[in-house]
Amino acid sequence: MNQSPAHFIAICSDSIGETAEAVVRATLEQFELPNTEIKRFMNVRNEEELSRLMEEVSERGGFVVYTLVQPELREAMREEAVRLNVRAVDIMGPMMQAFVDTFNDTPKRTPGHKLDEDYYQRVDAIEFAVNNDDGKDVGAILKADIVILGVSRISKTPLSMFLAHKGKKVVNYPVVPELTPPSQLKEVSSDKIVGLTIDAKHLVKIRSERLKALGLPDDAEYASFERVEYELKYAESLFASLGCQVIDVTDKAIEETAGLIMKHL
Repeated sequence: MNQSPAHFIAICSDSIGETAEAVVRATLEQFELPNTEIKRFMNVRNEEELSRLMEEVSERGGFVVYTLVQPELREAMREEAVRLNVRAVDIMGPMMQAFVDTFNDTPKRTPGHKLDEDYYQRVDAIEFAVNNDDGKDVGAILKADIVILGVSRISKTPLSMFLAHKGKKVVNYPVVPELTPPSQLKEVSSDKIVGLTIDAKHLVKIRSERLKALGLPDDAEYASFERVEYELKYAESLFASLGCQVIDVTDKAIEETAGLIMKHL
């Protein structure tokens, strides 16, 4: 019998919930919570729908993040949160109020994003990143806008997804000394390739925490300083042979690393 995730986060939106989910996933990167489910409730238009989803959140012991532009729905959300003792985080409300207070303007109160060419480009890019995560298809390297290389647990996947939300088609590929790098890396421009590195002690800590979260011994070779240092040195030699951009992600936020990559491109 499958065990349900220990942590549940609901996304409630009168549109597609893309903004709220992006905020949740960016925040989730700061925590080691492997058994977390994020569920979107999209196009919520009335209080009945809102009440049903809040009942589910209450039953599952989670919290809700919402982007609702209609004042009556935001008020209903606050009332349901109090009634059910559920934590509710308003993403858009304070921002809209800041516009009202500062610029003396009135919001349109029209839910939804304009489904223009940029939107569909982002959707395609996100699908591309998901399908080509962790080297699933080396052939996709030739179709990518950006190829991210790095050792295990160096944040390749969240970085890829962040860039995908910017409309970039990203492939991320794991650098492992025991595996021969794909030949396709030599066929693409080095400007498209980004190598990630990190302080060895910092990565040891990250890997140890990951092993603990999985219930495994944290003194395994995977998290040993010798193994980590060996992998990082191998990665550096690979990056040098490719002549690609190298970014040290130690203590850098995903957004900061993504900004450096976009600037380089």
